[in-house]
Amino acid sequence: MTIDHGQWASYLLAGIDERRELQAITKQVDELSIDDAYAIQAALLELQLSRGDTLAGAKLGLTSAAKQEQMGVDEPVYGWVPASSVLAADGVVALDTLIHPRCEPELVFRLAQDLSGPTITAADVLDATAEVVGGIEIIDSRYEAFSFALPDVIADNTSAAKVAIGGGGVAPRDADLTTLGCVFEVDGDITGTATGAALLGDPAACVAMLANHLGKHGQKLEAGWIVMAGAATDARPIGSGTVATARYSHLDSVTVVGHAGGN
Repeated sequence: MTIDHGQWASYLLAGIDERRELQAITKQVDELSIDDAYAIQAALLELQLSRGDTLAGAKLGLTSAAKQEQMGVDEPVYGWVPASSVLAADGVVALDTLIHPRCEPELVFRLAQDLSGPTITAADVLDATAEVVGGIEIIDSRYEAFSFALPDVIADNTSAAKVAIGGGGVAPRDADLTTLGCVFEVDGDITGTATGAALLGDPAACVAMLANHLGKHGQKLEAGWIVMAGAATDARPIGSGTVATARYSHLDSVTVVGHAGGN
């Protein structure tokens, strides 16, 4: 069965635009390969960029061993960060643009140099990074009941929706990123704690995986981009009035607030 990448990209974009849950693609086709899923993701990004959006960076998902085991995979998934998804400094999340959002803490690399795979190492990532800052990603799968197979989440740009980027960070070699701590609080309750080692042992190695994945397809991570290395704790629902804060050792804290109305 031939997969029409453009058709499925339009299907996903309609779900985003209309704030409408969709049936997973894998429930509608005989087979959806990983290659086809990334081709749908690329077509979806092309549609978004054709409407005037730009790229702010790239991201990884499934960067914890537990999540990989749950999904039956042995490497992360990769996606993109459109500029329109980056939240304002106040961290307000307009819930009327989303379906069933969840929030999770991130480590974010700000690149000073390009990274072109496929032979990038963690050391190369540290050399190319201006600083590492904290962040909180708002994920929002377009699929019904957050139910999907691995190719579905890849096609859906790894459930990317919004991201809050922290201020003060640290030069990548001025702190041990594997022991950098994170405490995630939602409405005053600690919902998760972790260190950078939760991201497959080393957040910089995760970014190297992304650069090498892109390199196989003739793409690269570009200077000036942000790269989200993945979530160190489980995602939590965010509703109207929800206040979620990620506190980091060595990095400024980041807070997002759910708001029922638009911006």
